[in-house]
Amino acid sequence: MDSEIAVDCSPLLKIYKSGRIERLMGETTVPPSSEPQNGVVSKDVVYSPDNNLSVRIYLPEKAAENGEKLPLLVYFHGGGFIIETAFSPTYHSFLTAAVSASNCVAVSVDYRRAPEHPISVPFDDSWTALKWVFTHITGSGQEPWLNKHADFSKVFLSGDSAGANIVHHMAMRAAKEKLSPDLNDTGISGIILVHPYFWSKTPIDEKDTKDETLRMKIEAFWKMASPNSKDGSDDPLLNVVQSESVDLSELGCGKVLVMVAEKDALARQGWGYAAKLEKCGWKGEVQVVESEGEDHVFHLLKPDCDNAIEAMHKFSAFIKGEN
Repeated sequence: MDSEIAVDCSPLLKIYKSGRIERLMGETTVPPSSEPQNGVVSKDVVYSPDNNLSVRIYLPEKAAENGEKLPLLVYFHGGGFIIETAFSPTYHSFLTAAVSASNCVAVSVDYRRAPEHPISVPFDDSWTALKWVFTHITGSGQEPWLNKHADFSKVFLSGDSAGANIVHHMAMRAAKEKLSPDLNDTGISGIILVHPYFWSKTPIDEKDTKDETLRMKIEAFWKMASPNSKDGSDDPLLNVVQSESVDLSELGCGKVLVMVAEKDALARQGWGYAAKLEKCGWKGEVQVVESEGEDHVFHLLKPDCDNAIEAMHKFSAFIKGEN
């Protein structure tokens, strides 16, 4: 019988003793839209035929009509590396709104998820997607929207939660490995880390949560995503802030926006990341925006609330170069 549960992480997922994974949320998908939604059209394009992986590309309808070049946003969805997809109603709605507010082209990346595909697969897929995006830098790539409309002098990476963790690692890797032979630098203008999923076994400062049950729960998700990690949540892939082996001075972009939510257990990690950037000799500019009274990814759950609207304003202003 395939009914015996090995791990119950409701309301997110259940893992059965047979090895079957039952995701309880983030599995609903919506199609892209050739009809404008909030002034934005979208379509899906395969970036990795071998693994049947796609991106969803978003374009303001006006740009499609007049052919103008726009900033390019590459987005990585959250979900603890385990749930959600680039095609869920949550992320489709968010990216449509972000593109409308920012007047940019966006590429939303779908990647294989743990535990079936443990770390480092989500990172590797994300890097493959980013390299695919940069095959369009000379205007001769697979996808006409990117050839015609993406301004590769203004490339921004963003993601929420686990997606923000991915963004950090993509920016670090881009400083060491060229995304394109046509680049003289990393090719990344800035990154936006929204409620980033960094963690550690011990509290990062006196304001960090001391709730052991909560800390163990957050660590448990990392162990599920990265079962072969010897250091658990002190793995440098997750413990970016406290790990001495992580040198942020090598971060491959010129500016960083860290967005945190006051009641989010991960908020202190976001603040710590910004503080480490400021102290490490990195030459860029970092700013932190905190949403008071809010919890983790509130802007996805309550996109029409005042704080979510304000967060979107900060997000779009960063891409438009207004802050």
